[in-house]
This record gives sequence, C-alpha cells and structure tokens, in this order.
Amino acid sequence: MGIIFLLQKCAKPLFGEFLLEEFKKFLRMGFIFALIIGTFWTVGTLRNALFMTFVGAAHMPYAKAISLFFLIPVIIGYTKLVDKYRREKIFYILASGFGIATLIFGLLFAYALTHFNSLFVSFSFGLGYAFYLFVESYGLLMVALFWAIASDITLPESAKKGFSLVVAIGQLGGIFIPYFINSLPRRLGLETSALSLYIAAFIMLALVFLLKDFFKKTPKEFLVSYHGKNEKVEEKKEETGFFEGLRLLVTHKYLLGISAVILFPEIISTIFDVHFNSLAAQHYSGVHLVEYLGIYGSSVNIISFTFLICGIGNVARLLGVGAALLLMPIIYGGAVCGFMMLNSLNFLFCLMASSKAINYALNGPAIKQLYIPTTHNVRFKSQAWIESFGARGAKGFGSMFNMLLGPLQKDLGEVLGRARHALLASYFGFAVVFVWIFVAIFLGKKYKKAIDEKNVVC
Repeated sequence: MGIIFLLQKCAKPLFGEFLLEEFKKFLRMGFIFALIIGTFWTVGTLRNALFMTFVGAAHMPYAKAISLFFLIPVIIGYTKLVDKYRREKIFYILASGFGIATLIFGLLFAYALTHFNSLFVSFSFGLGYAFYLFVESYGLLMVALFWAIASDITLPESAKKGFSLVVAIGQLGGIFIPYFINSLPRRLGLETSALSLYIAAFIMLALVFLLKDFFKKTPKEFLVSYHGKNEKVEEKKEETGFFEGLRLLVTHKYLLGISAVILFPEIISTIFDVHFNSLAAQHYSGVHLVEYLGIYGSSVNIISFTFLICGIGNVARLLGVGAALLLMPIIYGGAVCGFMMLNSLNFLFCLMASSKAINYALNGPAIKQLYIPTTHNVRFKSQAWIESFGARGAKGFGSMFNMLLGPLQKDLGEVLGRARHALLASYFGFAVVFVWIFVAIFLGKKYKKAIDEKNVVC
C-alpha cells in the first residue's frame, strides 16, 4: 500500500490527481495493456524478421495490402462475438485463442527452420504469409477490445488523466518484453526464434486471469460507463448484424474523422517503414535481424514512455483533446521534412522510433477519449472497423504507394530510385498533413460540445 501511495503522489504532476482506488484501477489496466503491447511488439518484430527470411522483403508491401482484405472477415467474426457475449468473455475467448495459435506457430517455425530446403519452400512461403496475417489480427482485435472495455468503464474526467497513465505503463511492456524475449534465443545459442513465440503464447494466456482479477478487485463505482442524455435516441437508430459497426462508421462524420486521424500518421509511417526495413535487411540477417528489430521496438516504447513521464499527457488534460489532436499533424509535417533530406539507416531508425512514439504518447490517448461520448455499438463494433480501415487500412494504402519503389529502382538504380521514391513520398506526406489539420480541428470541437452538453455524438 505504501508503494502505491508513493506512486500516486509521483503521478499527480505528470497525469493529474487520482483517488486511491481510481489510481489502482488504472495501474491494473496499465499492467494488462503492457502485456498486450509487449507481446504485440514481440510477435510483430518476429513477424517482420521471419517474413523477410521465408518470403522476402520485396513482398512486404503486398502482405500489408492483403492484410486489409483479410481483416474484413476477422472483424465480421468479432462482431458476431460482440452480439453474442459480454465484453469480458470476448476478451477471454480471444486471448486464449491467440495464445494457443501463437504456440502452434512457434512449433511450425521451429520445424520449418530446421528443415529448410527446396521441398519446404512453398510451405515456408505460406507460413510466412499466414503468420503475418495472424499478427495483424492480434494487433487489431486485442488492442481495440482493450480500449473498447476501457472507454466503456471510464468517465471523461477520469479518462483525461487515466488513459495517459495506462499508455505510459503499456510502454514499459513495449520496452522490456520484446527486447528480452527476442534476444533470448541468441543469448542461449539457439538457431531459431521459436522460444520467443512460446513465451509470448504463455503471456497471452495469462491475460485471461489478469482481466478476471481486474474486475474482481476494482470497486463498481469505478467501472461506470458514460451515458449521454440523447443516448437512447441514438441507440434506437442502430441495428444488429455483422455490418452495423461499418454502417455507423460510414454514416457519421465524427467516426470518419476518428478513422482519418488514425489513418494519416500510419500512412506516413508505412512509407518510412519500407525504407527502414529494406536497409535493415541489407545490414543484418537471421537472429541478429530479429534482435535489431527488437531493439527498434523497445526504442519506440522508451521514447514514448519518456514523453509520457515528461507530462505530454497534460496537453490533453489542460488544453483539451482538440489541442492534442492538432499538435500531431504539425509534428509529422516536421518528420516529413526530415525524411525528404536524409535516408540513412541510423537516421531512419531515429525518425521512425520518434514518430511512432509521439503517435502512441500523444495521439493514442486523445483518440481513445473520442470514443467515450458514443454508444455501446460504436465502442465495440465501429471501433474495430475504424482500427482496421484506420491503422491497418493505412498500411495497405501506404504499401500501394510503396509498390512504386521497385519499379523506380529498376529504372533508375537502387540508390537513385530510392531517392526519387522518398521525394515523391514527401510531397504526398505534405498533402496528408494539410488535410489532417482540418480534421483534427473538427474532432476537437465535436468532442468538447458533446461533453459540455452531456450528450453522445453518435
């Protein structure tokens, strides 16, 4: 109790003042989120390394584009679960399923790597694509479901301070888990990274017991949902079915705006990403590439955590969600300028890590607050579609732009082709930033009006 009280006092200038049980609630949520983020970065960096080993870096843009279409049936299945089960049970089902599947992938990769010859080329090629799509599903569903539950049990004033704290704790998981798990096979002298997948699978399965413990220990008065005066009217307009979340998304400007502010930074980062991954693959291979990408994943979360403990969450808490949203396109505009001028591996490492970090630390908590003045269907159904057509859709869209890199390098040579692609990407990035500014202003005004009037937006 003494340690928690001390942490509560230390958190006050960085995140705001919490009641003791309220603070303990966000600590528990943060620990669960840390494990989700940590395992996602673990399997995510393994996904990239294993995909480049079995399939090849040149196929990365195609895998990202295919993943967008693959996620549509995944979301439909998730929507069916939302209609049938309570929020907690859905979490238990998904965490168990992903944990078991990760264990199976570990066994398959261990077999493929130890029997890698001409007879297993097709098997390994398919396995690389299957694992890529699996990791995309994990990142979409588990993160979206976690934040759907978080926004469903948190009031706006509490979310202003608590969500930034949850993200800060989550970054600790992203810092330590991928680095130690992904470097463990090399440290033990193993030839494959299967052990990393086995450990990640165990952590995923443990999430079931941790969420049960969270609901058991958190007082009911801190598990209250936001309800607007017009919520029943909005709910009557909604329907059941697989595509209700998508229908709500395409018929409300507010939800389209949320999709946009998720989509814009991811489009820009995806374009940066293909340059970074291709250069990394030129410098490293095998377990060394896995470890390097694990260090990159940890670096993103270290920088993000640094931003959060330096009080970046106070931008939204003191100036409002709109100010946090508006600051993002300004920062990314500067990142595009840097990308246009320099294109070395070390520079791209720093640019990618810092860009993703500010997106997680500032943009992430602000976006999650935007879901609070919405209905249950929006939080649990539309959010999954938004995450898919936002973050994942952006990767597919950015990957289509990245498909220009190969033809440009073929016509102009590897170095000049990469430089020409970077220049075209920069022009495109500036256009995205311009539109992003106006969308951020619109969302900030809509959110503030809904909270002030105690209504739901949709």
